[in-house]
Amino acid sequence: MNKAELFVSYALRVGVLLSATVILVGLIRFFLTGESGYVGHSYPTQIMDIIEGALAFKPFGVIMLGLLLLILTPVFRVGVSIWVFILEKDWLYTGISTIVFLILCSSFFFGK
Repeated sequence: MNKAELFVSYALRVGVLLSATVILVGLIRFFLTGESGYVGHSYPTQIMDIIEGALAFKPFGVIMLGLLLLILTPVFRVGVSIWVFILEKDWLYTGISTIVFLILCSSFFFGK
């Protein structure tokens, strides 16, 4: 259990630092160019649009990718929790964590 907790703590730190770095790169690009990379006051809101914008190195696309990574960090933590509960054979918490994980994942695909 201790190894799993250390892994989760390390993964959360890496996720937050990675997302902060990506957001900072997007902000620097935005301040250097003075443009968002999108027409008017629009910005990407769909996952594929965010990824395409980040791959095109559009400042707002990169910033939104950083925010997406920040949102996915705790989702990853719930996924790891499922794995830990399976290893412990704690089926109640495995079920609860799986339901929470499915709700979080479905919000990405069905949310606005």
